[in-house]
Amino acid sequence: MLYNESSVFGPLAYVGAIPDVGHVEQMQERLLGWNVPPEHLELVHPHWRGFLAPGKYWHIGLALIYFMLLVLSFVGNGCVVWIFTTSRSLRTPSNIFVVNLALFDLLMALEMPMLIVNSFLERMMFWEVGCDVYAILGSISGIGSAINNAAIAFDRYKTISCPIDGRLNGKQAGIIVAFTWFWALPFSVLPITKVWGRYTTEGFLTTCSFDYLTEDQDTKVFTGCIFVWAYAIPMCLIVYFYSQLIKSVRRHEKMLREQAKKMNMKSLVSNQDKDRGVEMRIAKVAFTIFFLFVCSWTPYAVVAMMGAYGNRESLTPFTTMIPALFAKVVSCIDPWVYAINHPRYRIELQKRCQWMGIREPELPHETVSTTTEKIKTDEA
Repeated sequence: MLYNESSVFGPLAYVGAIPDVGHVEQMQERLLGWNVPPEHLELVHPHWRGFLAPGKYWHIGLALIYFMLLVLSFVGNGCVVWIFTTSRSLRTPSNIFVVNLALFDLLMALEMPMLIVNSFLERMMFWEVGCDVYAILGSISGIGSAINNAAIAFDRYKTISCPIDGRLNGKQAGIIVAFTWFWALPFSVLPITKVWGRYTTEGFLTTCSFDYLTEDQDTKVFTGCIFVWAYAIPMCLIVYFYSQLIKSVRRHEKMLREQAKKMNMKSLVSNQDKDRGVEMRIAKVAFTIFFLFVCSWTPYAVVAMMGAYGNRESLTPFTTMIPALFAKVVSCIDPWVYAINHPRYRIELQKRCQWMGIREPELPHETVSTTTEKIKTDEA
């Protein structure tokens, strides 16, 4: 009897004579899906059944990582929601998008306790029901945060390019926030109702996502559509609005230089320009979060497209777990990026959470932008 066994990073291939029954049973216990009963075996795509199951220490290590991410996410995003909603100086239309992003990140954090339990079980808890719950949480939070990043880019563009009459008011911001949740629903609900697509296990079989491996036209079209809807469209909007923002800032700086030259001055900086400096600092925070979004969801988008249209042989349990981990990490980093870079948020953190050791100097004056936003918020 001869067989060719690859490492844990690849499937098993048998050659030669047929092995005896005892040896087959012994090998089956080491393959992914060995602990899934026949009535739930549909949760495991045939692609994964050819890989060796990871050892329990991989699962324990992953559970510990997710526990730390869970704490970071709840503390960080919880502080964002608490401070931005209770501080008068931060209760502005623009910051509604910040709170909304934190809510999407908290929704993703709700997956983590399930994954910790799944890691110790080495399978999906509650089988199909657990898989659907896990996947829909990830789908709504992932798609919602993507389109919310586009909304933040649009708000930054309007705020900095048209600081007086181009800002969004409270009602407009509220409508856009409601739209982000509506945007996340179609491709999250359709798989759970089995109308189009379906949710299934992936990687170590302790996480779930939409099916991108089944070889039929319906699955390929669904994967292509969700790629465009959840990744390509938000990405194009974000790139467009930030590029327009950069053009606007360059035009403004050129105008200031020309005006200063006419007046025989070295520089021409008004209070409004100081306000723009604060807004630009906040815009840099938003751009940093966009960069993190690209780093977290691009690998996952690549994995899905490879599974549907490319060489799926390179998709192993380990390579598919890494993009999922990246997405969770970034959802935990987002609030801490605000804590590091958002000036007014740092001031509030310094007042309320002195144990964090933040030292932020008070802003020299109540900026025009903040006053304008307060007036518009009161009017809304």
